[in-house]
Amino acid sequence: MPIEILMPALSPTMEEGTLAKWLVKEGDTVASGDVMAEIETDKATMEFEAVDEGVIGKIVIAEGSEGVKVNEVIAVLLEDGESADDIGSSPAPKADAAPAADAAPAKSDDKAAAPTAAPAAPVKDGERVFATPLARRIAADKGLDLADISGSGPRGRIVKADVENAKAGAKPAEAAAPAAAKSAAPAAALAAGPSTDAVLKTYADRPFEEVKLDGMRKTIAARLTEAKQSVPHFYLRRDIQLDALLKFRSQLNKQLEPRGVKLSVNDFIIKACALALQQVPEANAVWAGDRTLQFEKSDVAVAVAIEGGLFTPVLKDAEMKSLSALSAEMKDLATRARDRKLAPHEYSGGSFAISNLGMFGIDNFDAIINPPHAAILAVGAGAKKPIVGADGELTVGTVMSTTLSVDHRVIDGAMGANLLNAIKDNLENPMTMLA
Repeated sequence: MPIEILMPALSPTMEEGTLAKWLVKEGDTVASGDVMAEIETDKATMEFEAVDEGVIGKIVIAEGSEGVKVNEVIAVLLEDGESADDIGSSPAPKADAAPAADAAPAKSDDKAAAPTAAPAAPVKDGERVFATPLARRIAADKGLDLADISGSGPRGRIVKADVENAKAGAKPAEAAAPAAAKSAAPAAALAAGPSTDAVLKTYADRPFEEVKLDGMRKTIAARLTEAKQSVPHFYLRRDIQLDALLKFRSQLNKQLEPRGVKLSVNDFIIKACALALQQVPEANAVWAGDRTLQFEKSDVAVAVAIEGGLFTPVLKDAEMKSLSALSAEMKDLATRARDRKLAPHEYSGGSFAISNLGMFGIDNFDAIINPPHAAILAVGAGAKKPIVGADGELTVGTVMSTTLSVDHRVIDGAMGANLLNAIKDNLENPMTMLA
């Protein structure tokens, strides 16, 4: 039976993508692991690998097509002994036309029937279970629940052999309705506010240029609108004196100069936040629908501005890494983020984020939490200000304004205050971060 190759979800936030380039053509033989296409997600351009072996019988979605929905048929793969005649009335190649799913099905008296659509991908513990279309069809025929099967394919994907070797059990989980509800949420968030027609009418007498939204901007609009509407934010603010840190940083950089290492203030902020999450461990958590997940390690996300949007690469186990290691890793992640070369696992996860606009001269601001994170630290610029010294005398010091945005479902006021105070103490006593 011909296998439908579906548009994959190549990033956690991907709802649709652009099929940028086909690296195979009809008639080519592919094996599991072969790169078949390049797909532009909301974050990057990524390679799409085959998970089954066979012959490319039909390319349904033409390269260059935009707005291809996740799980939409993009090609048809023929197994051993099959020919193009077995495909039947598969949809014609799409080039910014109607989705392939809208094509008319084959009639019952046609010479060959169209390939049977695979059941929707099931969900286990809120996460999609990845399986090949053929594995999903076999599981449905055998009455197997894919959520109970371990995959041996690339990245844990369930393949034909896994299902054939599994024992019959419960019927496949009903995941179609939740999946549809989930995919509808970002679209609703994106559409929030006045309609396009209403805005165009308002400015009909003014010259303007319409700027098309790319995948990244659509995702930012949807996710942050949803976050602001659904996450109960509250805000905590502290001024942090940087004089001791700046002096200590200068000394370290002189010593590290022969190694070509130059620490930034942001490196110290990352380290201070990672340690604070260890000092207030109950705040090192995320919201998971009907529960929270509390972590042992400090995985800290850091916002990186790129053209047209932003990435939040995650520095994992940040509390255990030296300042120089954090600095090198952050420079590498930021460089590859700007080139859109990050892999999904490098910008997924984390429980806490940092957004530093101080380098752009911003004094202070309030950041929006990126779910499922429980908090994000907004960092302003350090500036010379009058302060009262320990002896009560008025003096001048370098002060940085910070705002901690907190998800009240996970972190209450006192806990959030303890977390921000721990960050402040770490930054104002930088030598203790090396202990």
